[in-house]
Amino acid sequence: MVNFAIQKGLDASRSTIYYYKHNNMADLERLLIEQQERDAKNPKKAAKTRRFLLAEGIYINTGEICPLPELVALRAKYKLRLFLDESISFGTLGKTGHGLTEHFNVDLIEVDLIMAGMENSLATIGGFCVGSHFIVEHQRLSGLGYCFSASLPPLLTQAAISALDRFETEPQMFTQLQEISRKVQTVFGKFSKLKMRANELSPIKHLYIAEERENADEERELLIQIANKCIAKGVAVTEARYLNNLEKHAIRQSIRITVNRLLTDSDIKHAFDVIENVSNGVL
Repeated sequence: MVNFAIQKGLDASRSTIYYYKHNNMADLERLLIEQQERDAKNPKKAAKTRRFLLAEGIYINTGEICPLPELVALRAKYKLRLFLDESISFGTLGKTGHGLTEHFNVDLIEVDLIMAGMENSLATIGGFCVGSHFIVEHQRLSGLGYCFSASLPPLLTQAAISALDRFETEPQMFTQLQEISRKVQTVFGKFSKLKMRANELSPIKHLYIAEERENADEERELLIQIANKCIAKGVAVTEARYLNNLEKHAIRQSIRITVNRLLTDSDIKHAFDVIENVSNGVL
């Protein structure tokens, strides 16, 4: 269930890729055991093979949080390099917004590379990576921004710096966001004909039709109707859009909700009432 950008990055790496069941650590370990067995049959090849484990902090396609402590344990047990995409979790999880490592109190040294896009909590473009000096220098010198002189414009760089400054001076915003996310999770879990999927702390949440349709196109059209009618009534929601013919695994159609820390209780109730009435009318 990793996002499309990660899938394309994996394709470009020309690696041998194995996908484990979403957030299923037992299935991941099964694949690692199978790899151990293959390595035992060809130890010379195994000695030259690098093994990477990649996950999203908060999966944008489900709103669920990856179990980082378990990934760290498997990293140590099977000698893996762990890469973590924190494009959604950075600036949303942890007491000071530092992301999944802060949320789970995991030492940064346990994650080989953390990367994140800056278009979410930082409200600009570009991205960053965090890791050892050797890894980050290699990434910097091999990145497209350096190779093709396509570095971030100064205005957008300053926007990122200003956002980071606010992270430091207003750490209460993260507690506020997490509390609002919990409230939305509680209220939106009461829809009659829609069901929610997400971690309660995630600002990204997905609403699915409770009674799944056999035809994905039919389900998508119903969700588009719901989204359009909600917008007409002053509640901005949108169906999550995917390149289904290019995705590695089929993703069920949903309405994606994004939580803002400035939402009030009345905002949440109003949004619930509108979505509830519209979905009952359409479904």
